[in-house]
Amino acid sequence: MRIVINGLDDPRYQRPMELITDLFFEQSELSFNNIDDPTLIVTVDLDESINASATAKLHVLATNHIYEAKMEKSLASFESEKERFTQIKNIVLYVYLSLLQQHTKVRQPWGLLTGIRPTKLLHKKLQLGIAKKQAHNELRDNYMISDEKIQLMQQIVDQQLSVVPDLYQLKNEVSIYIGIPFCPTKCAYCTFPAYAINGRQGSVNSFLGGLHYEMRKVGAWLKENGINITTIYFGGGTPTSISAEEMDMLYEEMYESFPNVENVREITVEAGRPDTITPEKLTVLNKWKIDRISINPQSYIQETLKAIGRHHTVQETIDKFHLARQMGMNNINMDLIIGLPGEGKEQFHHTLSETEKLMPESLTVHTLSFKRASEMTKNKAKYPVADRQEIAEMMDMATVWTTEKGYRPYYLYRQKNILGNLENVGYALPNQESIYNIMIMEEQQTIIGLGCGASSKLVHPQTGKITRFANPKDPKTFNDGYEKYTHDKISILSNIFSD
Repeated sequence: MRIVINGLDDPRYQRPMELITDLFFEQSELSFNNIDDPTLIVTVDLDESINASATAKLHVLATNHIYEAKMEKSLASFESEKERFTQIKNIVLYVYLSLLQQHTKVRQPWGLLTGIRPTKLLHKKLQLGIAKKQAHNELRDNYMISDEKIQLMQQIVDQQLSVVPDLYQLKNEVSIYIGIPFCPTKCAYCTFPAYAINGRQGSVNSFLGGLHYEMRKVGAWLKENGINITTIYFGGGTPTSISAEEMDMLYEEMYESFPNVENVREITVEAGRPDTITPEKLTVLNKWKIDRISINPQSYIQETLKAIGRHHTVQETIDKFHLARQMGMNNINMDLIIGLPGEGKEQFHHTLSETEKLMPESLTVHTLSFKRASEMTKNKAKYPVADRQEIAEMMDMATVWTTEKGYRPYYLYRQKNILGNLENVGYALPNQESIYNIMIMEEQQTIIGLGCGASSKLVHPQTGKITRFANPKDPKTFNDGYEKYTHDKISILSNIFSD
């Protein structure tokens, strides 16, 4: 799809219009200059006066069909030139989205939103004292979000504030993410730091030495500054890929290094790959009072697991779930993925039926995303997936099933290139929600990332401004420079929390 935009010469429109285009077309080229053999021509007539408006026409060259759209909005309330441009840009995007919806007959339930955290937008409005009804109207009128998605956002915001009533007051605490970059094998859809652990024991030893150093230094800084920890999350990779002895030493380091660990609201360890779970490792988790884990089937179709590179069986998932239950794990999360290669409604119905036999405390339903660096994206022909309509119907199946079984949605996020332009939703039984998932999604406090590939989001307690700091993704680079990364991160933390 080759699209020419006439009437706009400001390069700041390029990227947001490309993101809107990508919602409708898998492969597209958008230009503000003439290109050879365009498929569509969009002409924008923009008025930037106090009552700004944009009128746009889309000319489909193949059929000689023309669509029109218009939007007008008062700019009297803008506080800065940047805010003024943002409002005008949204007007342009509004009419552009309207044109593409007319042309393709595809309705985008999330409207103009292409970001990861839509509920953060609603939180911000409510924090400003805007009434729910007005906030909903603004989401509908300014962003073209459907009523269905607005209600989902409100349901999730209400649930989050029920689970964490002091959500808006936690800016002077932090949460900790600890990344373990090893897995038994690399899944075809994955772009996380995840290196096959077999044959890497030297790298594992070096990495854990660096991680322990980072934990001690950051823990010492937290103690010196009287900063407490809300939640701790061990992710990856698969944190249970390392040995039981290595896990034991790691959690001992956590208790010795971090302040007041006994008062941390929640500690989670991803045990997502069932083939990494053993009685010895579960014993270690019990020893350190860690009872929230993830055991992720993704699918209960054996052919699917083989196709995506997960070298465990469906039965192994079931067996390890029961083993964890028997050994005292009373808060288990499971992940399911909608739209895996070769799967449709029939296969997803089977996966939901198998999940019902286990009834984990929480369940995250992901919609498959074609991440740029994944094996699946590089070889799309090898991994056929369901069409947009069937993906939407599977998401509806998940919504109905979770409601019937007593689960409530409590967080959501979206990704680029997500099938059907839908979302990932976390559900939980009452009082079993993950506090860390709420904190990472709503960005109300600093998340300090430790370990390989861990990203820190350092939120200024007064201004809310976010500074990002990422550790390197590969173990060798991390091992070579962990002292510097630790020092640099603490320096940024000191500046933010001393202002």
